[in-house]
Amino acid sequence: MAKPPTIIDLAWTRDLEFTASAASPNSTIAIDGNSKAGPSPPQLLAYALASCMAVDVVHVLTKGRHTVTILRAHLTGHRAQEDPHRFVRIELQFTIDGAAPGEAVDRAIALSRDKYCSVWHSLRQDIQFDVTWNRP
Repeated sequence: MAKPPTIIDLAWTRDLEFTASAASPNSTIAIDGNSKAGPSPPQLLAYALASCMAVDVVHVLTKGRHTVTILRAHLTGHRAQEDPHRFVRIELQFTIDGAAPGEAVDRAIALSRDKYCSVWHSLRQDIQFDVTWNRP
């Protein structure tokens, strides 16, 4: 089954603030280049990467019949000091608890990073990307 295109509409409201909406599902988010009225575009990219990996990890673990009781993600994105201030290094730390053995968690993270996470695979592959995990 083919994936439908991703369609987003953006409307400028004032200053560096925008309202973004997606038709399916019907959702709206505020975006602010100054990070006051909502997250900035780089923050949204960080949200997207962390959540994409987290969704994959939960999916792989639960599909493997491993119980997940806690999954949290903490992302630190280091950006270039010169324009365009792109991400040059990203550190993603998962905290995962449940009945999943460590080998299963390692495999789920590797599958997300190497195969499934469409956000990561849409980014430049010269970004240093370190993913680790621990138990609470």
